[in-house]
Amino acid sequence: MNPAPQHALRLALFEPDIPQNTAAVLRTCACLDVAAEIIGPAGFVLGGAKSRRAGMDYLENAQLTEHDDWAMFQRAHAGCRRVLLTTKAAMPYTTFDFRPDDILICGRESAGVPENVHAAVDARLLIPMAPGMRSLNLAVSAAMVLGEALRQLNVFPNDAK
Repeated sequence: MNPAPQHALRLALFEPDIPQNTAAVLRTCACLDVAAEIIGPAGFVLGGAKSRRAGMDYLENAQLTEHDDWAMFQRAHAGCRRVLLTTKAAMPYTTFDFRPDDILICGRESAGVPENVHAAVDARLLIPMAPGMRSLNLAVSAAMVLGEALRQLNVFPNDAK
């Protein structure tokens, strides 16, 4: 695994259940030098055959931390601002002021996050979409919001400053 990024911005996946999406998010995190978190239990074996087929060879390039459950994740990140990406939010991510210590949280592809997670986060953001559209792919959503956070914070890797 790579050393920790120079900023504290993180991206967490809550109980992911599609290995291909998790692989795409971990690849995005590795390429953008953003630490990744998996909040278990996952719906598949991380690093198992399905994960490898899905391209999780980027695991060796990602700074990844796994948590057995939501309670362990909360204890590990007490004091950090937790920002949930959800279709149940009112604030667009494009109007949100990101901070370097934010942890962006994406819910399960099949069910989002339970109410106790909604209640525990510090902010909830949505991606504005065309009328009648339900949601974007998890990996696409994570990349869009992560890109905006990195842009605002001016911490893209290898950025000519």
